[in-house]
Amino acid sequence: MIDLQKNQVLSASIVLISFLMMFLGTAKAQTKPMSPPIPLEFFFGQEHLNFQLIVKKKFTPTSKFDLLAISVFSENWDKNNKMGNSVVIPFQINYNIGKKGFALAAGGEGNSVVGFSPLVGMGHSFANREILAITVLNYLINEAQDLKLFGLYEYKPPINETWSWYSRLQFVYNQSLAENSHNRSFLYLRAGVKKGSLGFGLGANWDQFGPNRITKENFGVYTRWEF
Repeated sequence: MIDLQKNQVLSASIVLISFLMMFLGTAKAQTKPMSPPIPLEFFFGQEHLNFQLIVKKKFTPTSKFDLLAISVFSENWDKNNKMGNSVVIPFQINYNIGKKGFALAAGGEGNSVVGFSPLVGMGHSFANREILAITVLNYLINEAQDLKLFGLYEYKPPINETWSWYSRLQFVYNQSLAENSHNRSFLYLRAGVKKGSLGFGLGANWDQFGPNRITKENFGVYTRWEF
């Protein structure tokens, strides 16, 4: 059953990403120069492979609505070890309030382990040439009544006219309100350099699963491209 759900969510991921690329390709000409890029990243660790794609785009330059979608795929090198293998695709439509970066949100999350859950929430975002900061608090409408806090923070100071440093802190903490217990959490760190759209460097992932907080560590290298 889990494998079937995983295949269904993976298929949905491909459809969603294809739709997003079509949407963004159509809207690209209307987007301002400072519009955030679309980063695609592969992380190769000693335990497993991670893939991540993040999209955050306004529907039009003057719209109060924007789309935030994240596609994450994790697969262990050891085929007998299934813990942590997953496809997770949270997506939400944000309604921006004022000009300080705050927003209300509604959307859903596809998860290869637990299926699909509608969600509502709120968030804050800030972006310029050197800093990207996204913080989102979501309530998932499912049996576990998950409360999920997500944060992604990047710092990209220039080294010279061609190169810049790249660092990122990214986390999730998911608490089941129905069971009053830890459900899922992670902390991902990246440190490297970037030249234009290409970036690469070192990374570290710490993942925790379930109420007993079973921990997995993964250290390795990453490469990314910003569309």
